[in-house]
Amino acid sequence: MWDILEQIEAWQAEKVPLALATVVETWGSSPRGVGAKMAVTAEGEIAGSVSGGCVEGAVVEQSLATLGSGKPELMHFGVADETAWGVGLACGGTIEVLVERLSDRHYTFTRAALEAEEPTCTVTVLRGPEPFIGDKASLAQGAEERVLGPADDRLAAPMLALAHEALENGRQMRRQVALPGVEGELDLFADVSPAPPTLVMVGGVHVAVALASLAATLGYRTVVIDPRRSFGSEARFPQVDRLLQMWPEQAFESVPLGPSTAVAVLTHDPKIDDRALKVALPSRAGYVGALGSRKTQAKRRQRLQEAGLTDAQLDRLHGPIGLSIGAQTPEEIALSIMAEIVAVQRGAAAG
Repeated sequence: MWDILEQIEAWQAEKVPLALATVVETWGSSPRGVGAKMAVTAEGEIAGSVSGGCVEGAVVEQSLATLGSGKPELMHFGVADETAWGVGLACGGTIEVLVERLSDRHYTFTRAALEAEEPTCTVTVLRGPEPFIGDKASLAQGAEERVLGPADDRLAAPMLALAHEALENGRQMRRQVALPGVEGELDLFADVSPAPPTLVMVGGVHVAVALASLAATLGYRTVVIDPRRSFGSEARFPQVDRLLQMWPEQAFESVPLGPSTAVAVLTHDPKIDDRALKVALPSRAGYVGALGSRKTQAKRRQRLQEAGLTDAQLDRLHGPIGLSIGAQTPEEIALSIMAEIVAVQRGAAAG
């Protein structure tokens, strides 16, 4: 969703009706994975992709029809399907694509959750008795779970059970379920939207300049915090998503620290670094690291212990920050930091 979110927001601001196409199943070789999305306007403008280009034309046509009728459609493309060959799906695979009107309620719910760094899951009825098709339930998992239920209350229990399972597994899922008193099974699709990865850099130092650029290349949202205006300036960081010229504890009031957030503390100044770590280490941030030698880290740990942080919280700190690659230049240090962040967030061993 994040790759087309900005364009959807722009269209919504202009009150443009939108259809949303989502890959809900793949078999064999396929150009895009399950969950890939494409938004389509009534004028045929598109954002995103469901196939890398090979079935987009047919999906756009169906999207225009769906915008007119309001009826969701499940499209099937495969190498044995003449229609699929006609639109160019010659990659040896098969895909199913759900085309529906964008649900304002569930999109708004999901957007708000992701902005708060809460992973979400929306479950949709793909097939089943006519009254149920297209009904949805959404679940956001933050500090407290939030739910947007389906229109039909009978669907709530199986939909939310599947949403919990999909979020726990961190992937899209599909399942057939039966409802008491309802003839035939319902085909449910659980679409997981992980919170966007974010890198928060405390200290607008030279390493942060290189690190912000590398993180953006890897798809991270970037935030720089520095109360020193000569360091945390727009001239030094013209491309970051947020630049906060304030003390860390104040800045973190508006920066969610969830599992998909990495915090890199870079100033070498205890007056700034310690303030940031007092907030970041007890938080839900998925990664916290700080520049400094082992001797510096030992002194820092003692100060933070005296400030009330627990051993468990202090053990979360990656310091010296970054993987050991013999880095010397700011760009190499940025590479080592980013490599460690990716390793931790992917569950790989990191030094």
